[in-house]
Amino acid sequence: MSLRCIALALALLTSAAADAAPRVSLVRVAGGMTSPLSYVALPDGRALIVDQPGFVRLLAKPGQLRDTPVLDLTSRLSTLNHGAFDERGVLSLALHPKFQKNRRVFIAYTAPRRASAPADGDCTLRISEFTAGATEPFVIDPATEKVRLEIDKPYANHNGGRMAFGPDGHLYIGVGDGGNGNDEGKRPDSGNGQNLDTLLGKILRIDVETPEGHGIPKGNPFADGKKARPEIWAYGIRNPWGLSFDRGGDHALYSADVGQTMWEEVNVIQKGGNHGWRLREGFIGFNPKSPEKPPVEIPQKGLLGESFVDPVAVYKNRNGFKKDPEAYGISVTGGFVYRGKALTELKGDYVFGDWGRIWGVPGGTLLVARRPKSGKGQWAVEPLELGTPSKVASYIVGFGEDNDGELYVLTNGNIGLTPGKGEVWKIVPVTP
Repeated sequence: MSLRCIALALALLTSAAADAAPRVSLVRVAGGMTSPLSYVALPDGRALIVDQPGFVRLLAKPGQLRDTPVLDLTSRLSTLNHGAFDERGVLSLALHPKFQKNRRVFIAYTAPRRASAPADGDCTLRISEFTAGATEPFVIDPATEKVRLEIDKPYANHNGGRMAFGPDGHLYIGVGDGGNGNDEGKRPDSGNGQNLDTLLGKILRIDVETPEGHGIPKGNPFADGKKARPEIWAYGIRNPWGLSFDRGGDHALYSADVGQTMWEEVNVIQKGGNHGWRLREGFIGFNPKSPEKPPVEIPQKGLLGESFVDPVAVYKNRNGFKKDPEAYGISVTGGFVYRGKALTELKGDYVFGDWGRIWGVPGGTLLVARRPKSGKGQWAVEPLELGTPSKVASYIVGFGEDNDGELYVLTNGNIGLTPGKGEVWKIVPVTP
């Protein structure tokens, strides 16, 4: 059973192969940061860049990063391991769909453990709203903070925290499974990803038009709160490091989910969908007692008898496939469906990356998941060949999209939070 399913998945990957991906180049547009995790275009063409240690920076135009942050949240963060690897900090930013009129900005960050949190927890993931001033110089007023949602975290890692407003005007939030390894949650049979009583390991959808806190949109699959937390939009998620809506096509919601040992995956998030973790990793089963030895029988149903939502794209993790040339890295970094004009060969494909090939050695991989020409089946994943520079010599920590649909790669040249190592690059065609 398991061998047949694995063979089928690999066959789907092969059959989905499309024309060779184009070569691209990277042009540096900003530097001098620490670890830029989020790039969000303002309506006037400028951009806000989230720097993980606690700052939001303004990029006026390529090469012109304002020295003074437009928002400093360092005093509100949980304690960070500066100089060392750390997944906490300021994680992402999203502009309200009517930002030009209301100036509302939403930011996800890790705060110190709140008073009501378990005493052995690590931090509290906070989703807050701020107001940006309407005059120049552009600033975001820290005194305007409204806490919309808080989620207690048992460990420092797997925070998720990526956010995006949907075409429906509601805020979507990716939340990791709580951290550590093997999704060690309250339910030993499934962990937090399958536990509908917690917001950990989920994609959430909330209404932020309430005076305080948040509301529950009527269309949420568990809106009545009887069988699950009402904020839940989808579940079975490990660590969603990337969350974006396709600005064209069917406007689907894409989320990259970091695997543990064997497979990295990209999901098209489905309303009420069970995306598998920790019963599955990619297309195979997951064994929390021995992650490198998947169970013989691959789970076909969730705990409620529901079918799983398969990833649209997967690739091998080097931790589980150490010498395989198609094991492109060890941690997926989500990106965007390309809808720009500069790289016509990529139109409609999902451009993303992998954080790094080897722990402790900077060097990410730019990837593309290409739609099958038939419109059905798995997307083929392949590296994007680089012109200049010839390789990414830093960790790929995020992606961004401008108002024209062109894409940006966010990198950190150090495994830790070391000032001066963070850069932003624009993906452009290779010039003849």
